[in-house]
Amino acid sequence: MAESLTPPTVKPQRPHFSSGPCAKRPGWSVSNLQDACVGRSHRSADGKAKLAEAIDRSKQILGIPADYRLGIVPASDTGAVEMALWSVLGQRPLDILAWESFGQEWVKDVVDELKLQDVRLLKAPYGSLPDLTTVDFSHDVVFLWNGTTSGVRVPNGDWIPNDREGLTICDATSAVFAMDIPWEKIDVLTYSWQKVLGGEAQHGVIVLSPRAVQRLESYQPSWPIPKIFRLAQKGKLIEGIFKGDTINTPSMLCVEDVLDSLKWAESLGGLSGLITRSTANLQAIAQWVEKSNWAGFLAENAEERSSTSICLKIVDEWFTGLSADDQASIAKKLTKVLEKEGVAYDIAPYRSAPPGLRIWGGATVETSDLEALLPWLDWAYATVKAEATR
Repeated sequence: MAESLTPPTVKPQRPHFSSGPCAKRPGWSVSNLQDACVGRSHRSADGKAKLAEAIDRSKQILGIPADYRLGIVPASDTGAVEMALWSVLGQRPLDILAWESFGQEWVKDVVDELKLQDVRLLKAPYGSLPDLTTVDFSHDVVFLWNGTTSGVRVPNGDWIPNDREGLTICDATSAVFAMDIPWEKIDVLTYSWQKVLGGEAQHGVIVLSPRAVQRLESYQPSWPIPKIFRLAQKGKLIEGIFKGDTINTPSMLCVEDVLDSLKWAESLGGLSGLITRSTANLQAIAQWVEKSNWAGFLAENAEERSSTSICLKIVDEWFTGLSADDQASIAKKLTKVLEKEGVAYDIAPYRSAPPGLRIWGGATVETSDLEALLPWLDWAYATVKAEATR
């Protein structure tokens, strides 16, 4: 026992494993922002050029089809999702999928706020996906590509038909730039800069297919749409949003920061390089989990495991025999020990998720830092368990 309670000697160089805002890209420095268009209007020629550059580089890296539109919008991914829900829903019945906390939030929105009547909820507990074969694509469909608080992702887009009648609306904030998105399966997709790119918070991105644009230009919801959610006006898409003419004032520091991240992504070979880095992070944790006698993946199916928001549960029989309150207390102590040692910050599970750990494995995280962290996880768990069983 004494040996197992001896702390490791090597610490991660960057102990930043938060699931949002996430680690900055390797080598990042505030000096990278020296060319930011600060003190200038975002509607000036220079300001709009920076915003348009962020749009163009994002579309190129992600391989977004030329006839799709990408726009920068307010209020992070949450704002982008709200824009989509308020602007396009209501014409058709809705299937909405939920298997973690943010999916549940979108359910509340469409049922309690928009008060849609013809809604079918396809739900699954933490660790699982709903039955994707039961989705009705004559309906509009709202889903997450990757469950940020559960570590469960859809394995691919094969379950979505190309000849669907309804729109697919996808919250992909912890998936995009780390997972392959089949754009022909997606009509509306949202994300923020603060996840895989390691950008600063508050700015969202919305991507629209031609089918989504057609909906916006031919359908007017029965409810009033606030200006901040407005994508169309008088039956026409507000095209400026997708050319750098933002709805409200963006932070040009944040814009410069995401341009830095996008250029870094290009230096890796673009999307394939980002995916490779994130996949390697998942593999490192998977190899450790396979040998662990106390930790397991929250995601039950290996094909559905997230490579970004990697969620772990504690499977040790001593732990599972504790009360729910005691389990939560132990998990909290575990993360506090790791933070006190300066080896892992912000890896507690989401507040409504089962007790365990949530470790970000997106592309800005170095695999070597994760490999250095893993022995510390063993040490911290052994330490906390020993204290609890004295």
